[in-house]
Amino acid sequence: METFQSLLNQRFRDALRNAELPDAGELTPASDPRFGDYQTNAALVLGKQRGENPRVLAEKIAAQFDPGDLCEPPVVAGAGFINFTLRPGAVAEKTMEVLRDQRLGVAEIKSPRRIVIDFGSPNVAKPMHVGHIRSTVLGDALARIAQFLGHEVIRDNHVGDWGTQFGMVIYGWKNLLDRQALQRDPLAEIVHSYKETNERATRDPNIREACRQELIKLQAGDQENLDIWNECVAFSMQDFEHVYKLLDVHYDIQCGESFYHDRLPGVVERLLKSGIAEISEGAVVVFFRDNPELADKPLIVRKRDGGFNYATTDVATVDYRINDLKADAIWYVVGAPQILHFKQIFNIARREGYTADLRHITFGSILGEDRKLMKTRSGENVPLRDLLEEACKRARKIIEEKNPHLSEDEKTDIADKIGIGAVKYADLSQYRMTDYVFSWDKMLSLQGNTAPYLQNAYVRIRSIFRKADESAIAAPLWVVGADAQHPESGYKPVAAALALADSAEINLAKPLCQFAEVVPQVLNDFRPNILANYLFEVANSFHTFYEACPVLKSEEPVRSSRFALCDLTARVLKQGLDLLGIKVPEKM
Repeated sequence: METFQSLLNQRFRDALRNAELPDAGELTPASDPRFGDYQTNAALVLGKQRGENPRVLAEKIAAQFDPGDLCEPPVVAGAGFINFTLRPGAVAEKTMEVLRDQRLGVAEIKSPRRIVIDFGSPNVAKPMHVGHIRSTVLGDALARIAQFLGHEVIRDNHVGDWGTQFGMVIYGWKNLLDRQALQRDPLAEIVHSYKETNERATRDPNIREACRQELIKLQAGDQENLDIWNECVAFSMQDFEHVYKLLDVHYDIQCGESFYHDRLPGVVERLLKSGIAEISEGAVVVFFRDNPELADKPLIVRKRDGGFNYATTDVATVDYRINDLKADAIWYVVGAPQILHFKQIFNIARREGYTADLRHITFGSILGEDRKLMKTRSGENVPLRDLLEEACKRARKIIEEKNPHLSEDEKTDIADKIGIGAVKYADLSQYRMTDYVFSWDKMLSLQGNTAPYLQNAYVRIRSIFRKADESAIAAPLWVVGADAQHPESGYKPVAAALALADSAEINLAKPLCQFAEVVPQVLNDFRPNILANYLFEVANSFHTFYEACPVLKSEEPVRSSRFALCDLTARVLKQGLDLLGIKVPEKM
């Protein structure tokens, strides 16, 4: 389905060609609705390139533009901006097209790719903490959106389940573990014994050496140590799965670092044979002499003692994802501190001849009320499981106050959707590189740019349909077929056209038609906040419409038209929030 933006761009390119001017960009949604619906600064760009007056060029372009029934004649403003305002009739027609479409106008991509998305990636023997929110919810949202657009997505949880810390974990398990505490809370006891081991090893070189020996035995395949390691991994994965269930996040594969362990010697030998790596002071090192940015930042892929590190594992991971999984693209949703590391890994991949699209999708930090990294009072990282359960608990308290007559099951279900949705939306509504302050009051508020505000807009619409059903009012609308029924409301269609007379109706219909323009934009720079902020604008437009335009009490054909707008708004909000990984309740 063609969008308003694509239709206007086609006519704009025709206008440039008729004005004997080169292509100069595309139209974008207007930054201020007072000046129209779409705009372009093409005349300013051309004026600078050609040394001509941009306003004169803008007038020339506008004169060649054929608005037809789509929009009003374009208006030149300021130094040379060209503004376009859609005609109400075109908006009504396009709204009906979107109503008929199960995908709400969003076309599937013409050239789909197989994309591996690496996100989450917690470490074994440690509980997930608040710092894991951003990678997990950002990666999940990007996976949902890419899949909705038609890409084949493989969600990979690259768990940190191998490394030097396991020497201390195993020593603590053998010498300090409280078996009863392990039964009560396995992960907490593993962490406790690890911390105590670390403290003792800092003071006592004999314990430090004993930990090193335990690690060597593990890496050599000692059965006792492997059994302990397997138990630690199982306990950790059990805890992770509880968090992922709360978040409604799933993975297609969970290939931890240990999965690649047997491949590492071959990786090093291959890099040496190709000349990408060389031996330097006993270690195997990759130098980046031809890259000014990385020239003084070599990467060790095998240490002097023969050990490997996570850089070696990441090279092996690229191999596996491209050669075995046949990925066309690999997206790493990993924090900004790893920028240098991934530049090195991607450089090696290019030198090896890999052409897959490799992206490091970075993000900022979550801050406490003191604007410092969010910690507990004792200075520890806030456990993610505790934070999510607290979100549901706080949401439950609000529901108890506002709607105490709901059943216990309804309260629990709604509290989970609101609490988890609030945490996710607080993150996803921010530009991913922005550090943001975690505030319970703000994220759970029914006012402002929050998940509960958007969820409440959906609930309000559903209540309109429930009231219509109770009073047996004939309702609309989206015309899929003569006998079609909408899957949510159950109403049969009785109207084949929309009547958009009130400005609030038009101002709601316009953004609803732009859903298909917004969703693909998210992947341009991996910015779910574009979709989140769009949904907030839709909710705002709906509330304005709701106050200005009675639905239940209006007469036909206006009533059916307004029901159709309500229904489309609910579908857009529900689908948009689902792409962000946020569920909507039917009641609040």
